[in-house]
Amino acid sequence: MTGDPFIPRDDLVAIEADLWARLGRGKADRKSPWHTPVVGTADGELRVMVLRQVDRGAASLRFHTDARSPKVAAIAANPHVSVLFYDPGAKLQLRCSGSGHIATADAVTEAAWAGSAATSRRCYLAPVAPSSPADAPTSGLPEEFERRFPTLAESEAGRDHFATLTVKLDRIDWLYLAHDGHRRALFQHVGNHWQAGWLVP
Repeated sequence: MTGDPFIPRDDLVAIEADLWARLGRGKADRKSPWHTPVVGTADGELRVMVLRQVDRGAASLRFHTDARSPKVAAIAANPHVSVLFYDPGAKLQLRCSGSGHIATADAVTEAAWAGSAATSRRCYLAPVAPSSPADAPTSGLPEEFERRFPTLAESEAGRDHFATLTVKLDRIDWLYLAHDGHRRALFQHVGNHWQAGWLVP
């Protein structure tokens, strides 16, 4: 079978190890196509988010969000979350689903905020919530931060608006596209381990 020789396609154990390694690189490498997956909530809304943390042992992915955003209310009403990754170069698609948890004041969120640069914190300084109606094109930021980044001290004003979204995965659908025959596998998290099997693409 031709294709990328570095992508396992006939060994479920190797595929599982490879997909988690690729997720880890997606978190760390801003140029990775898996750095910005599409995240869906049960209300049918989709948005691109930055992958901030990957924990294979906990079977979880973490993102940062504004605590006032509509997705927070959507997850509170129904915690089902889906995450779609696609790498056009490798021709790999990963469809993940699980349960989302929003946190604003736990140790993980405090550490995530402390580790965020002032440039990343700037968006949380907006005085109104994301998706609020506006009379004209706007960034939503206070005028003083329209053309400059805040200092680290100034950015602390946005802390109350910062939250983490952790998605505890229970299902990963892996698809490799190849002109001479696709491959598809399903990984389901049961207890504290993954059960793997093949699917028809």
